[in-house]
Amino acid sequence: MRPHPSEQRPRVLVSWIGRTDLNAASGKAEVGLGPIAQALKVRAFDRVLLLCNYPPEECESYRLWAARHVQTAIELEPVELSSPMHFGEIHEAVTGAIARLSERLGPETRLTFHLSPGTSAMAAVWIILAKTRYGAELIESSREAGVKTAVIPFDLSAEFIPAVYRQADRELMRFGAGLADTAPAFSDIICRGPAMREVIARARRVAARSVPVLIEGESGTGKEMLARAIHRASPRREQPFIAVNCGALARELAASELFGHQRGAFTGATQNHAGYFEAASGGTLFLDEIGELEPDLQVKLLRVLQEGEVVRLGTTSARPIDVRLIAATNRTLAAEVAAGRFRPDLFFRIAVALIRVPPLRERQGDFRALAEYLLDRLNRDSAEDPGWEPKRLAPAALNRLARHAWPGNVRELANTLTRAALWSHGPVIGEAEVVEALLELPAPEAAGSADLLGRSLDRGVDLPALMRELAAHYLGRALEQCGGNKSRAARLLGLPSYQTLGNWLERYGVEPR
Repeated sequence: MRPHPSEQRPRVLVSWIGRTDLNAASGKAEVGLGPIAQALKVRAFDRVLLLCNYPPEECESYRLWAARHVQTAIELEPVELSSPMHFGEIHEAVTGAIARLSERLGPETRLTFHLSPGTSAMAAVWIILAKTRYGAELIESSREAGVKTAVIPFDLSAEFIPAVYRQADRELMRFGAGLADTAPAFSDIICRGPAMREVIARARRVAARSVPVLIEGESGTGKEMLARAIHRASPRREQPFIAVNCGALARELAASELFGHQRGAFTGATQNHAGYFEAASGGTLFLDEIGELEPDLQVKLLRVLQEGEVVRLGTTSARPIDVRLIAATNRTLAAEVAAGRFRPDLFFRIAVALIRVPPLRERQGDFRALAEYLLDRLNRDSAEDPGWEPKRLAPAALNRLARHAWPGNVRELANTLTRAALWSHGPVIGEAEVVEALLELPAPEAAGSADLLGRSLDRGVDLPALMRELAAHYLGRALEQCGGNKSRAARLLGLPSYQTLGNWLERYGVEPR
């Protein structure tokens, strides 16, 4: 009989090492085994991750002592805290440690957080993360009561939102010198967290200028929405915005669609046709999935951008155009250039302003506001439907949504909310409806690894280019996640020091933001 899927998921206990645990390891009989070892004696775990902010020699001594009492594999994560009551540092240490653990064991790891060891601030962070991000079990232990599951009788994240987020909902912060206090063109884009605030800041700066913009980001992150906002905030706002999906252009007709043709230029060309460039003249042309263009079209596109004119198929007459180009791709075009799939001269021509839209899983601070915005939009769009009842999310449902990986990003979230609203029988969407509406797919990281590791060797591979792509990707992500702090980024990447990180940054040409 095959085990249930949940039984195959590794169970991991994550805990801070407390002073009582250290006293137990030093032989003080009055404290017994201490909270951690007591829990390991009565609960079965596949692995233990211990965070320790005490001197390294004490931490290692405890790990060795605990390993003699239990058969479970024990990992130690030394942590430097300016204070054991500093909520921000505790939160950063915990989420970073769990992220590294999940990369090794997979996203389906079943987590248990131990509340008893450590300070009250550490326990508070465990509760917040368990209820809002990880869906972890909470346990506590004592010599008198033994080990038991801690019951927290409310859904924390949805009902107790920090004041800083409520303030961000009411005010649009100024993003830099010379920017207006309001930006109505970007008002539909949720940007509560630092990642999207930086994206909007860059988009607002570039909107007033006619330089080409390249927007990179995973599918479903809202690249076209950002491009339209840039157009609406630009001096060209009254002129056309023409959107073209390059991946949907038929190969034999792509040049005609982009640049136009004269009657008789080819079989079926029965009349003159203005291409997308001419249609967008004076306004903005948005080329989505530009990385899908064939090499011959890349050459023609480069010439149009260089000369500021198009030549229709079937004629030699050039027609001047005035177009602001915004391109988008779900690939990393620099890597495509390194692999020989995209022209470097075209890349540098279109990437004058490069904006990377973060995936939903990296948009800390945005999720709750984004989910509520999408549900409000669904309620407005469905208001005239027969029998429609406005929907709202129960706290537990919102928490369950927040724990999903969202490989399809904002588009997947919008579709999931639509399904959950359809399955719900009353005005409140509960956790059960959300679970039924979610479509579980492999994590994006797994798919990326398969792409890097599973390439054919029939025509050879550019190993240095692959290594540059991988290193640059994780170096940039680590720096962004750590706010530019090189010491923390080095720890995230398993590098011994910030000096070593600096050497890697220089070697792979990654500029700290």
